[in-house]
Amino acid sequence: MNVSISQSWKEQLKSEFEKPYFTELVSFVKGEYAERRCFPPGKMIFNAYDACSYDDIKVVILGQDPYIRPGQAHGLSFSVPAGMDLPPSLKNIYRELDEDMGGPKRTTGDLTPWAKQGVFLLNASLTVREGESGSHQGKGWETFTDATIAALNKHERGLVFMLWGSFAQKKASLLDSSKHLILKAPHPSPLSAYRGFFGCKHFSQTNEWLSNNGRDVIHW
Repeated sequence: MNVSISQSWKEQLKSEFEKPYFTELVSFVKGEYAERRCFPPGKMIFNAYDACSYDDIKVVILGQDPYIRPGQAHGLSFSVPAGMDLPPSLKNIYRELDEDMGGPKRTTGDLTPWAKQGVFLLNASLTVREGESGSHQGKGWETFTDATIAALNKHERGLVFMLWGSFAQKKASLLDSSKHLILKAPHPSPLSAYRGFFGCKHFSQTNEWLSNNGRDVIHW
């Protein structure tokens, strides 16, 4: 596995790459990709880091696992490549976004334009086996992505964290709520979106906070 991520992230996470757990993680992932079908494609594993440099981040949206079906995962949480059908959670994200912010109907599931504006779309585990949710959990990815969140917490400018669902909300313990805006809501999955994700207005709250702090808003 070739660890190729943007220079700003290399500087932030240099010490992680040198730790024994990361060496073991790389060995595990290489073995999995050699023996099984895994997602995202190897060159896209660190896509979230490549698409949004550390210095440019304004907003963090945390997911759990990459999508487990062929063609969907491309290294950005909740995002799918252009031309793919929208997964249920992303449909619900767009529904809330439409009700909150309005604007033109969003038909592509590729969230790369968000990343280019400073939205860091991070999954807690960066790889997964086909059809097996959680199959690469507990192998070291969480240690690496927790280190990522800790680095984000130290960002010189305050950030907005959208924490959807209980898994993401547990990461709030790594964050300084006096510095960052921490928004919590149920997960946008069809199983939980009706419990408060719909109507959370996280997108408008984010832009209001960014504007009030002298930063460019996100064009969702």
